[in-house]
Amino acid sequence: MKIQWIIAAAFAVMTSVAVAQQQPAPDDAAKAQAEMVKRAEALTEQQIMQSHDLPGLGRLGQLYAAQNDMQRFIWVLKRAGELSPNSGDLKMQLALAYAKTGDKPHAYDTLIRMQTQGFGYDISKDKRFDPIHGTKVWDYIVANLQVNAKQFGEGKTAFTLPKGDYLYDALAWDAKRGDLLVGSARDGSIRRVDAHAKLTDFVKPDAANGLWGVNALAVDAAHGKLYAASSSTTIYQGFNGDNAGKAGLFEFDLASGKFLHKYIFDAGDGTHRLTALVVASDGKVYAADAARRQIFKLEDGKLRDIVNNPKLTSFSALAVSGDGRTLYLADYALGLFGFDLATGKAFEVAYDPSRLVLGGIVSMDWYDGTLAIVEDGMVPGRIMRLQLDKDGRKITSAMPLDVAHPQFAALGASTIAGDKLYTIVNRQDGLYDDHGVLTDADKLAPTMIFRSNLRFAWGQSGVSGGGASEIAPDKSGKLRKSDMKPGVPVPAKNGSAAAEKH
Repeated sequence: MKIQWIIAAAFAVMTSVAVAQQQPAPDDAAKAQAEMVKRAEALTEQQIMQSHDLPGLGRLGQLYAAQNDMQRFIWVLKRAGELSPNSGDLKMQLALAYAKTGDKPHAYDTLIRMQTQGFGYDISKDKRFDPIHGTKVWDYIVANLQVNAKQFGEGKTAFTLPKGDYLYDALAWDAKRGDLLVGSARDGSIRRVDAHAKLTDFVKPDAANGLWGVNALAVDAAHGKLYAASSSTTIYQGFNGDNAGKAGLFEFDLASGKFLHKYIFDAGDGTHRLTALVVASDGKVYAADAARRQIFKLEDGKLRDIVNNPKLTSFSALAVSGDGRTLYLADYALGLFGFDLATGKAFEVAYDPSRLVLGGIVSMDWYDGTLAIVEDGMVPGRIMRLQLDKDGRKITSAMPLDVAHPQFAALGASTIAGDKLYTIVNRQDGLYDDHGVLTDADKLAPTMIFRSNLRFAWGQSGVSGGGASEIAPDKSGKLRKSDMKPGVPVPAKNGSAAAEKH
C-alpha cells in the first residue's frame, strides 16, 4: 500500500464529503468515500512517517482532526514538522495536539524546544492549553516564550514613502550619490529616495526597455550599473496574454538611468519569475527564479542555469561572499544553503537547529564576513547577523539586530548602505488577490523602510552555534534544578539578556 496514494485519496475523500453535504451522493460514490476513509484510518505511524508529500499530509491532518483521531493527527504533525523543520506554526499545532490529549511531557518538551530556538508567543491565556496548566514547568515555559516575543534592538524607521498602489519590494543602495533605489512590482518604475525621503523618478517602463514589474534590484558600483529583475505576473498592472510569464534581467546606467541591455528568457522556455538578485564584487550577476527553483548567472549575454534543485521549495534570497567564491541561497521553508562557484557543488550551511531557526528568510546580504538575514517567516519577525567560520560553511554564532519591532508588519527586501541595513518592514502584497486586484485600497499604508545597525554588539557571540541544553520534565510536570543548565534561556529583565534568547 503506497502512502502517497492514500494521502492523495484522503484529499479526494474530503472534497467529496464537502460536496455530499450539499447534494446526495450516488451509492457507489458513498461506498468509495467510505473505503478511502477506512484506508486512511488504517494508516500506521510508520507509513505516515515515510511520506514526503507536505500538501498531502496537510489534507490528511484535516481529515484526522475532523474525526478527532488525535493519535494519527499527531503523527501527521510530527512528520510535517520533520519536512518543514523551521515552521513555528507546525510546532505549535503539535504542542496543542499533545495538550488536548493531556500529554504534559510531550507538550512541554515541544514548547521548550521552541523557546530554546527563539520562537516567541504569548500562550498564557490560550484556553487550548488548559489541560497542561498548573505546574512550575508550565509557568517557566510561558515566561520564556513571552521574553522571546518582546521587542529588542536599536533600529528605527529611516524613511516613510507616500502610500499608493506601488507595491515597493525591491531595494538597492547607490553609495556614490547616497540614495536608496526602490522598485515597484505594480508599475515597473524605479525611483530614487534621498536622505530626506524625497522620491524622484529614475527609470520608467517604456517601449525601449520593456520593463514589467520590478521584483529585485542590485547595484554594481564598480562598473556604475544598476540591474533589475523584472517579471510579468498578475500583480503587474500591465499584465496581459502577450507578456504573461515573461521575465528577464535589465541593465541600466547607475548615474543616469539610461537603458543599456536586457536579457530575456526565450518565449518557449515556459514561465519565469525572478525574485532575488545579487552582484558579486567582480561584477558577476546572479538571479534566482523562486517558482522554478533555479539560479541563473549572467554570462556572455545570456542567463545560464547554474543551480537547479527540485528538492528545494523555493529560493527567497541570494548573497555572495566577499571573495566571490560562495553563493548563498535561502530556501524559505528549508533554510540556508551554499554553492561553491569554483567547483559547482552545493552544500548545506552547518548550524545547530536546536538553537537557531533559519526558515522564513526573505532577504539576505553579505557584510564583513557575516550574513545579514531578514526573517519574515519567524515568530517573531526579526533581523539577524550570522557569523560564519573561516570556510564560510558553518554558522558559529547568531546575533539578533532587531526583533519584534511594532512596525514589523511584513518584512521584505533589504540592502546594505555602509554599516546600515535598510529593510522594507510593511510589505503590502497581501492586499492583492490572485488576479492582482487591489482588494481594499483604504488599507494601503505608507511604505516603511527600517534601519538596523550592522555593527550592533559587534564581537559578541550572541547565540552559540551548538551545544543547546535540554530540559526533560517528568510526567507530573516538575522541573528539577539540575535541568536548569547553562544555555537554557531564562526570563530576562534587560535587553542584553533578552538578546541571548534569540
